[in-house]
Amino acid sequence: MGQSHSFTAGVANLRRDNVVNHSCRSMEAKDPKELRVLLTETKVDDDEQEWGSGDILILPDACLACIFQFLGSGDRKQCSLVCRRWLEIEGQSRHRLSLNAQSELLSVVPSLFSRFDSVTKLSLKCDRRSVSIGDDGLILISLRCQNLTRLKLRSCRQLTDLGMASFAKNCKGLKRLSCGSCTFGAKGMNALVDNCSSLEELSVKRLRGISTGAAAEPIGPGLAALSLKFICLKDLYNAQCFGPLIMGSKNLTTVKLFRCSGDWDRLLELVTDHVEGLTEVHLERLQVSDAGLAALSRCQNLEILHILKTPDCSNSGLISVAENCKLLRKLHIDGWKTNRINDEGLIGVSKYCPNLQELVLIGVNSTRVSLELLATNCQKLERLALCGSETVGDAEISCIAEKCTALKKLCIKSCPVSDHGMEALAGGCPNLVKVKVKKCRGVTGDGAGWLRASRGSLAVNLDTTEVESQDAASDGVVENPSVGSQVGGDSNVASSSTSRSTSFKARLGLIAGRNLVSCTFRKCSSFTRNR
Repeated sequence: MGQSHSFTAGVANLRRDNVVNHSCRSMEAKDPKELRVLLTETKVDDDEQEWGSGDILILPDACLACIFQFLGSGDRKQCSLVCRRWLEIEGQSRHRLSLNAQSELLSVVPSLFSRFDSVTKLSLKCDRRSVSIGDDGLILISLRCQNLTRLKLRSCRQLTDLGMASFAKNCKGLKRLSCGSCTFGAKGMNALVDNCSSLEELSVKRLRGISTGAAAEPIGPGLAALSLKFICLKDLYNAQCFGPLIMGSKNLTTVKLFRCSGDWDRLLELVTDHVEGLTEVHLERLQVSDAGLAALSRCQNLEILHILKTPDCSNSGLISVAENCKLLRKLHIDGWKTNRINDEGLIGVSKYCPNLQELVLIGVNSTRVSLELLATNCQKLERLALCGSETVGDAEISCIAEKCTALKKLCIKSCPVSDHGMEALAGGCPNLVKVKVKKCRGVTGDGAGWLRASRGSLAVNLDTTEVESQDAASDGVVENPSVGSQVGGDSNVASSSTSRSTSFKARLGLIAGRNLVSCTFRKCSSFTRNR
């Protein structure tokens, strides 16, 4: 960050020096438009050729392009204003581009991609109230960017199956695709998986063009099945039409299913019959039961499992996973306060999963009995979150403080814990570096302050002022915006915001819908994602 700031300052000085030198030879050039001409003028006269050998203008194009790669979008824009040479180099070396994908974009596509002719990662986002780019625009972009490897589409409602099919034929090297709130259907998706043999990651959210019921056209497997490693499906009425693609992807390692309708037990059984290398599975608000978890237990390489708001899952299914998936490192459970997963299931985890490093329990009534066994048997446990539990009190916190010697980060939310629990933490968990306590009415500022004072190196975050809104049973879960492929970057073309964060509705949804997992580890710390 410091290097970027210094370089930006150097660019500003370079532009200032150019103005000074030109002004010395032409004192009449005081108009801002004339100064801009002077700044972008590439002609170098004899006096400028006598500058010292350390001048930045003597750097070769390849070196400048390499330097630009280390700069942020704003700094790159500033550099492109130094002179025409820098403008060309900055455009030719830019690989990421994010554009406002309104229909007006079509008219500037040729000139835009003449400048940015090396783009490999493209994001097209349109406001839901605007008319998006259509098939003609996407096809033209695909002809200009045939080396595209990542594409992100948001609210491009004018795209159809025909446009996606043409795009897929022109950009066969695509590796990552993320689409949300688009209206093309199964034919367009099939064209992609049939033509893009290098596709590794696929994220689909609210794809409204897919038919429902018996008329739904199956998707896949296609050529992409040979390379796909990551599939994420969200908010789909008929996500099960992706079944052939999931089953046919032999190299698949990660499957994430969020709020997709239908019974998933049978499909999970078929998937685990065909795919043996799954290491990460997320199930959220799905109709899945212990039979589905029993199917997942065949994945002996499973390391990360999220079971969130699946009320039909119980201790039996969790134990079957624990018995067979002994490499499990991260386990997140939102019991939705159904009490179908409790001490019995957690004891099974403690018995069979010694490699557990991260455990998040939301709406799960665990007690000292299971927590003590987890602490004793799971010696690698470093991150623990206990949220919305009626049974986690001072005794359980004292047990954690005494037994969890490897614990580094702890989050406690909406539990009947008091200052006595904070006192216990002060003398235990020797490796603890961060504690977050939220909406625990028994914990006061004095208790948290005493904990800070007794362990100076410990970061303590106490939040008792937040209004009690909804418990873990009714909190909505919103997607993580880093899932799947995040194609970013800005261009010199103005891109209007497609976010609705300024609206009251979005702000309210962000507050009331933020999941407890996010508040646990996104705010408490940024954990390294290992897939």
